[in-house]
Amino acid sequence: MSVGEAFLATWRAIVRSRELLATTLLAVLLYSFYYPAPYAQQTSLELPIVVVDQDDSALSRAMVRDLEATRAVRVQVVETSMLAARATMNAGEADGAILIADGLERQLRTGSPGSGVGVWVNATYLVRASAIRDAVTAVIQNLVVTRLAPASQATRAGPPIAIVSEPLFNLTGGYKNYVFPAVAVVIIQQTLLIGAASFMAGRRREGTWRMGLSEYLGTLAAFSSAGAVTCLFLFGMAFWVQGVPVGGNIGGVIAITPVFVVCVAALGLGLGSFFDRFERAMAIIAPASVPFFFLTGAAWPLDQMPRVVAAIAWLIPSTAGLHTFVPLNQMGASLYEVRGAAAILLALAATCVVLAGKRIVSRTLNSG
Repeated sequence: MSVGEAFLATWRAIVRSRELLATTLLAVLLYSFYYPAPYAQQTSLELPIVVVDQDDSALSRAMVRDLEATRAVRVQVVETSMLAARATMNAGEADGAILIADGLERQLRTGSPGSGVGVWVNATYLVRASAIRDAVTAVIQNLVVTRLAPASQATRAGPPIAIVSEPLFNLTGGYKNYVFPAVAVVIIQQTLLIGAASFMAGRRREGTWRMGLSEYLGTLAAFSSAGAVTCLFLFGMAFWVQGVPVGGNIGGVIAITPVFVVCVAALGLGLGSFFDRFERAMAIIAPASVPFFFLTGAAWPLDQMPRVVAAIAWLIPSTAGLHTFVPLNQMGASLYEVRGAAAILLALAATCVVLAGKRIVSRTLNSG
């Protein structure tokens, strides 16, 4: 069988098999709309908080009004006792408690010690806790600049102190814009990995998993082309529809895509040759999606992981894939700037193609 014949035969097998078609192609279409749906509002909104105002000053009342005016939090109740505030939090009626201590306005105006603002948050949800802290910090900074700075100009030279924060790449600071590009790499890897492995598992069950070199290359090319279609769809059309920043370096994305999909397809074919049925390939590979995501470094930086764990992470295609695709597509990086991750991905691709070929290719085409 020639390379072209094997390529077409494999594509026919993908299209005719409901399992392969759903896993390799349709799953990516589903995930492109299903996964980002819960994060549509991008940031946490209207988080309930309780304020303990012990200062009872014009400044503290202005702080409460400003907190209420933000999109991030909603002042559930204003108390005078921390015991009442803790009870509200313990009852699950508030995600945070803000203490405005007695003498806050006097301290800010005169610099005398003994007062301040305390923030207690429910850290079970880090995103919600961070949103509350950011909202309180922004309100305090704004009050210092607008209410206190003008009064202190007589004793301090220069304009009021202003802190300006401007996010790069993810301009809205949205959670979807952060997590979806990272997860997309894992989605492409896992769907292609499961599809290729399931195909080989089916052939092993039939006793036809051994191939000639031409058939192996044609099969690899077919699954790689399927992966390229899903890769470019997710990184292009799906990101555009979902409003995710895209198009930083389209040429770089197109250049890296073949390396990534060939690597994953070869890995899938090689792994699939060890399974004796379709269901076993699905059952073993699918649960690995979660650890694979955490090992990409998206949830926790790789350089902060134990060295052994980080080294293992770089053996997974999605790790090198994320560190090339995200900088290229979302940050506009050049190929030179991602050369390290790209080199690792290229080395992984070459290794997977060779090892899978040694496992699958047989001159005599004997079944195993």
